[in-house]
Amino acid sequence: MINEHLPALQVVVPLLAAPVCFLILNNRLSWLFATLISWLCFAMAILLVIEVKDGTVLHYEFGGWAPPWGIEYSVDILNAYVLLIVSAIAAVVFPYSWKSIQKEIPESHHRIYFTAMMLCLAGLLGMTITGDAFNLFVLLEISSLSSYTLISLGSDRRALTASFQYLIMGTIGATFILIGVGLLYALTGTLNMADLATRIPELEGSRTLEAAFAFLIVGFGLKLAMFPLHLWLPNAYAFAPSAVSAFIGSTATKVAIYALLRFLYTVFGADFSFNYMQVHWLLMPLAIASFMFASLVAIFQDGIKRLLAYSSVAQIGYMLLGISLVNVTGLTGTLLHLFNHALMKGGLFLVLGAIAYRIGETRIKSVAGLGQAMPFTMGAFVVGALSLIGVPLTVGFISKWYLILATLEKGYWPVTVLIIISSLMAVVYTWRIIETAYFQQRPANAPTVKEAPLSLLIPAWTLIGANLYFGINSNLSTDLASSAAKMLMGFEL
Repeated sequence: MINEHLPALQVVVPLLAAPVCFLILNNRLSWLFATLISWLCFAMAILLVIEVKDGTVLHYEFGGWAPPWGIEYSVDILNAYVLLIVSAIAAVVFPYSWKSIQKEIPESHHRIYFTAMMLCLAGLLGMTITGDAFNLFVLLEISSLSSYTLISLGSDRRALTASFQYLIMGTIGATFILIGVGLLYALTGTLNMADLATRIPELEGSRTLEAAFAFLIVGFGLKLAMFPLHLWLPNAYAFAPSAVSAFIGSTATKVAIYALLRFLYTVFGADFSFNYMQVHWLLMPLAIASFMFASLVAIFQDGIKRLLAYSSVAQIGYMLLGISLVNVTGLTGTLLHLFNHALMKGGLFLVLGAIAYRIGETRIKSVAGLGQAMPFTMGAFVVGALSLIGVPLTVGFISKWYLILATLEKGYWPVTVLIIISSLMAVVYTWRIIETAYFQQRPANAPTVKEAPLSLLIPAWTLIGANLYFGINSNLSTDLASSAAKMLMGFEL
């Protein structure tokens, strides 16, 4: 039965497809092949969610070697949910890519783009599904190295600087993660996450264990752009090609947050992480600083991609806040926001790609009059912006509602007020763009602008439409997020 091999195929298929993309000399065929593989990954992720949604856990042993000796892939409701997010975004971004990269990446680099995107997808899916701590590090490096390549393909010369800055910061983060995993191995003699989880409770009080925990928190903090370790993110998103910004902005930081959750709850255990190490008292102030500071900085940006990058730092703050509240409602809010932020930010970056395709830039002043010239494109932007703010009937409202409920459950009403204030800041920075597009005229000497082609509009509206659909009918996303949160907190499903 092929179903038995789905966990392995989810990673092996895109990993083997990457060199094939490079070997196909025709760029269009390379794109079609990559798109087909992305859809196949999405289909496999859906099948895995169906398999585990009742609480089942799938185990796949590579080479027939039983864990902890061999590498094991383990699929439960949490990582099936994250697999679904990553593969769904890939299934939308790959079809969009062909038209978008024509204007943003030289033709000679198109095959490199598809190869690196496929490697990035394989790395992110692998990080999500693996049950081995060192294997997670290896797959993290695969996704990171391909991300550096993808960012450097941007047409602006500053893309190289952004890629190099991300390389330096990412390497420091990966080194911290490797040291943390190495210390755990030295202490326990195992790399299997389930095996680590059974051995760590006996070691409470060990300085080595505390050091491993600290290294892993900082390492994943860098990878997920936790304030103040976020400095690589604004330039990386701003100068990367639009399709790359959409893909990485919707998936990479989400998978890093998943990895952080996996170590906090599954490997170290909630009791060690939150009662002994008291990590929530570190995460909460950093989360609040993140969504307050980043929202404020976003208001003063001239470039829309950079504005959305700072907005992403703020959204990551919301996710960390949910983790720091240490209750089921907060954790459900975090996991919901993984899904919802992928939809809203992915859609907004795809809209910016459509604008860049027509006018060649995405500064705020350059979108003057586009409300009339590109009504469908700017309409998509408005809906995405409303979701970012958290207006009812959009996905942004659902996750913020859960976070507000979670803060009130804990009695942290001042934090509730700060969430509302940061949402009002989002009104300010998104309104600047909407006002320019709808209430200012195109310059008299500006060339005529046409609506974006359907090959860009359809993928963008797919994600933007999902913002409305899952905002109105949120049963699927809330059920999966709630089940995953309860599983992490140790409740029966």
